[in-house]
Amino acid sequence: MRKPEQTLAPQQARSRESLKRLLKATVEVLGQQGVAGTTIPRIAAHAGLTPGAVYRRFRNKDVLLETAILRVLEDQTKVLLLLLSVEAAAEIPIATLAEQVINSLVVSYRANASLLRAIRQFLQEKEGSLFWKKASKLELRTFEYLVAIFVTSGREIQHADPRAAVALGLMMVVGTLWEVVVNPGDIKVWKGLLPKDDRTLKVELTRSFLRYLGAERPASSADRRATS
Repeated sequence: MRKPEQTLAPQQARSRESLKRLLKATVEVLGQQGVAGTTIPRIAAHAGLTPGAVYRRFRNKDVLLETAILRVLEDQTKVLLLLLSVEAAAEIPIATLAEQVINSLVVSYRANASLLRAIRQFLQEKEGSLFWKKASKLELRTFEYLVAIFVTSGREIQHADPRAAVALGLMMVVGTLWEVVVNPGDIKVWKGLLPKDDRTLKVELTRSFLRYLGAERPASSADRRATS
């Protein structure tokens, strides 16, 4: 009875590794080619698989994209949970926490702008579907966790409703990143009104967020140099 089990284990391991490679390739192709340019042959070639091998797992491109995007959103939440617990956040001054989180957001949005645009487009096309509901729930869970972290850290928040203030403040930060980094449109039109570089963008977003919460710390010499 042991022999089938010993044979099955390597097969399952290879299958999991193959699926992992396929989903990773799907996300990478989506970020490079957009929704329209993401095809099963392109994904298969990127993953080192045949199109037939992909179709044996997923009946069409949409199902594969849904699976890959949900995995991205799940991993996003897992990484956040591993990086910082609510308990640990309570020991971090809110100004320091805001600087760290916003810095990470700017870097992440800049590095993944094309992928974020493609995911948003695909989600909009699937609005109201079961996939869309699952994805929205995952996004909301991540956002609510970020809010909880800041509320726990925010003893200095001068607002009657700290949770509502943090939520709106984070929405303003994320909304700005979408407009300035992910979907900038004709950036030349706005160039004279926008921060000159990402370093300045980080400083100004952090300052705006903390000021809205009433928890702004005095600007450091580095901050003043970044915005001068």
